[in-house]
Amino acid sequence: MRLILAFLALAAPAFAEQDIADQYPGSPLYQKPVEVIPHVWSAIGATAPPTYENSGHNNNLSFIITGDGVIVINGGAAYILAKALHQEIMEITDQPVKLVIDENGQGHAMLGNSYWAEQGVPILAHVDAAHEFEDRGPQILEGMQRYNRDKAEGTSLAGPTETFEDKRVIEMGDFTIEVLHLGPAHSPGDTQVWLPEQSLVIAGDMAFHERMLPIFPDTITYDWLETWDTEFEALGATYVIPGHGHPTNMAQVRRYTRDYLIYLRAKIRAHLDDGGSLDDAYYVDQSPYAHLDTYEELATRNAGYVYAEMEFE
Repeated sequence: MRLILAFLALAAPAFAEQDIADQYPGSPLYQKPVEVIPHVWSAIGATAPPTYENSGHNNNLSFIITGDGVIVINGGAAYILAKALHQEIMEITDQPVKLVIDENGQGHAMLGNSYWAEQGVPILAHVDAAHEFEDRGPQILEGMQRYNRDKAEGTSLAGPTETFEDKRVIEMGDFTIEVLHLGPAHSPGDTQVWLPEQSLVIAGDMAFHERMLPIFPDTITYDWLETWDTEFEALGATYVIPGHGHPTNMAQVRRYTRDYLIYLRAKIRAHLDDGGSLDDAYYVDQSPYAHLDTYEELATRNAGYVYAEMEFE
């Protein structure tokens, strides 16, 4: 049944609702973990900004049951979320968690490290993500404490215990797991977890489809597209667990990540060529993507950052 549901999710169109109630009452997790393919699980977060109601669980917390231990992908946005995920893992398997991999240096990837560090579990991240969290950790923690209030209890700053630069290959149980940094993308140290024998990639924030992707002041969309075209597509993944939203396939994330970036850059290029100002750039037409969650929060901001990037490109 789980596999059938997973394949239905892969085939479903990328429409979601931001106001859907918590789908796992009684747990800090937004949704109960589901088995995407055999032995690869993910607790899918809300496709909305982090809030007290969703406990900050607005990204995907995944894990691989290898046969010789469990590898968790993402520490989570708070101690409470990491602990809840661990409880779910222990209900499914008696194999111990042997490694946590953080997909980037953002709060929803690393703040839950404090729980895993308490358990003595090694934590791996890209060196740039580690530096990002080290530099911005106090502000990231304060932001989570503001929205999560009492749910922030127990969360402290705990960075990765190990770092890598380009690639780390892990042989564990029945799995070969490639931890990759394919190149510049959404944020510093973006990390992808590739399972070549299963043709599944846990893409992190390289790939979006149910919610609008966010562009940050230091995001270089030109480089993101180059990384996508030369490295990410080359994986040839059959299954994609994105950083946010349900498991899907390459066609869907290509449509709402690569194609969106190309579309927005073209709109901004035309605006610049017409002598358009930054004030007006915020309102370039992005209506083909208006159905995506977080559109209202991100569309104008994205346009402004792309204008700033392309103005002297």
